[in-house]
Amino acid sequence: MTPNPDLTGASWLKSSHSNNGGQCIEVAPGYPGFMPVRDSKDPQGPALVFSADAFAAFVAGVKSGEFGSV
Repeated sequence: MTPNPDLTGASWLKSSHSNNGGQCIEVAPGYPGFMPVRDSKDPQGPALVFSADAFAAFVAGVKSGEFGSV
């Protein structure tokens, strides 16, 4: 189970590749073992928290084209 860390002081980062019409996510590094993720268009909305391993696998899948053209 992924914990619910306190993200009130999180420093959110958006990818430098985010010029794709607003289909962006932001991540909050600095949570050992976890990666908080949120929709950049809704910064006050909910954040999802993934294990670092799961997020790394997702990024690797995107880079390898596993999900088609992104």
